[in-house]
Amino acid sequence: MLTRRTFTMAVIAAIAMPSLASAQATTPSAATIERQLDAAPRKKLRPNERVTVREFKRRPDLRRMARSIDIQSINFEFGSAAIAPSQYGKVEIIADALHRILRRDRGARILIEGHTDAVGSFESNQVLSERRAASLKRTLVGEFGVPAYALDTVGYGEEFLLVPTQQENWRNRRVTLRRFDDFVR
Repeated sequence: MLTRRTFTMAVIAAIAMPSLASAQATTPSAATIERQLDAAPRKKLRPNERVTVREFKRRPDLRRMARSIDIQSINFEFGSAAIAPSQYGKVEIIADALHRILRRDRGARILIEGHTDAVGSFESNQVLSERRAASLKRTLVGEFGVPAYALDTVGYGEEFLLVPTQQENWRNRRVTLRRFDDFVR
């Protein structure tokens, strides 16, 4: 028999599930990140087809062709771009992969894309996503010695949701690493 107490506990558990799921998101291993970013691009551009970095950021068709990996395990709090020191172990895994890639190919360039969920205004989400990307770059460079020249940032706000919902969803609060050196002049 469903009592009021059982029902209340079920509702509380259902509400708590998104944060529980967020805590279980694991950072891909350095080897996985390295393998994804070192894979062959989906299409190789001829030299006359290459674009500027600015144009690459604006063209989803080119970005889809580039090698990439979503990092959902860096727990950005709702409305925040801060990366807490407790998250540095996850960032260190990313830094290890980037260091290995750059040792083999000093010309490798990685775009850090910031994303948000759809809660809030389009403008505030755009700014927040830019801040999240910049925050990861700052941490990679300042704390883990990844060369700044190899990293660029962009924010896409709520434009590319992984989970199409207007509700808060931790999976949409993420960064994507995208290798773009094969696409730019």
